[in-house]
Amino acid sequence: MLLYALRRSSMGLLLAVLVTLITYLLLSLSFDDIVRGRLGPAATPETVRAMKGDMGLDRPVLVQYLDWLSHAVRGDFGVSYFTSEPVGPAVSARLGVTLSVVLVALACTVLISVALGVFAATRGGVMDRVAQGASLTGYLVPNLLIAIVLVVVLSINLELLPATGFTPITEDPSRWAQTILIPVLALLVSGVASLTAQIRGSMIDELRRDYVRTLRTRGVATRSIVLRHALRNAAGPALTVLSFEFIAMLGGALVIEQVFALPGFGSYAFEASLQGDVPIIMGVSVFAVLLVVGLNLTVDLVNGWLNPKARVH
Repeated sequence: MLLYALRRSSMGLLLAVLVTLITYLLLSLSFDDIVRGRLGPAATPETVRAMKGDMGLDRPVLVQYLDWLSHAVRGDFGVSYFTSEPVGPAVSARLGVTLSVVLVALACTVLISVALGVFAATRGGVMDRVAQGASLTGYLVPNLLIAIVLVVVLSINLELLPATGFTPITEDPSRWAQTILIPVLALLVSGVASLTAQIRGSMIDELRRDYVRTLRTRGVATRSIVLRHALRNAAGPALTVLSFEFIAMLGGALVIEQVFALPGFGSYAFEASLQGDVPIIMGVSVFAVLLVVGLNLTVDLVNGWLNPKARVH
């Protein structure tokens, strides 16, 4: 298990380096435009060249990247081109806002999907049709439309929840829950749709297998068969879908944060991209890649624990 974890961790770190290298190479294509954006439309070619030299952008791209990487591994992600704000603390603070929404949405997605998927597979009938209807609805309706409807109903008409803004949980837990509730609901619908469908399908397959019939003939209780055996074997594919949903929620958070004016990771990355703020874009890329790599590593380790055969691959 330890070798399996080390192998997966090494692959994750290699992926993180490759993603940041590709990101830097792509950004290097627009260095002239970024410098002109800082100097204004009246900038002459001479002043552009002078500022590129001051910023170190006239060096070979690979040298620039290695210089950035050597500082990044020591926790120094540079400062913003436009605000001189240190990137590392700024990204960390905004990441906390995004994760407070995404992780709550992810936890709710797991609870709802497992309940719906298991009940649909074991009970059938009306429960199965409800689960399939919920999955289909979640697939068809985009997050943005759900967010707008929730704002109109819960914030404007009923005045139950705030439409915009964010309160940290450390300041006021009750207000924090109110500010993230609509964004969480908007994010989890598509996740519940795909994860419920996956769990339902996997559970139906597992419940038809020979070992389940054998356990039933031995008098093992149905609840034990479902929760201790079938659900455990069905969890592998569901965890893979869950990791994809986490990535999708991070991407969806960019739109949701713009709609609800949340000072999060996605809106920060969006503004930095519009300005061409290279240090922030690189810092955001690193944190995003590490999040995805960390989640995939966790999923792989849980899969390896649930199914020892997975450690061979």
